[in-house]
Amino acid sequence: MQEACIECGEKIVGRIDKKFCGDYCRNSYNNKMNKDRNNLVRNVNNRLRKNYRILEELNPVDKTKTSRTKLLAKGFSFDYFTSIYTTKSGTIYYFIYDQGYLPLEGDYYALVKRT
Repeated sequence: MQEACIECGEKIVGRIDKKFCGDYCRNSYNNKMNKDRNNLVRNVNNRLRKNYRILEELNPVDKTKTSRTKLLAKGFSFDYFTSIYTTKSGTIYYFIYDQGYLPLEGDYYALVKRT
């Protein structure tokens, strides 16, 4: 039986299985628990989010073609992606969640959306 709030230590009134004295303590505790431990995770997630937004903006119709120059001008980083998909023929697609790109001849990329 929990008698004290696990965030602030105040006495808990109410249900026997309550862990927090109120919403403020529950939110505060969960925010501390879910906070990224260091900047590396936060920075990688921000980079992935930025790459995703760029692909989403350049590929509004689920399949299009763009240049490397245009991707780089928008701040795209080719070092960050969430998965690689290799087709049976050996073609390699790089994905940031459901938005992907395929290097083509020269300075071009095919942008696709996984459905």
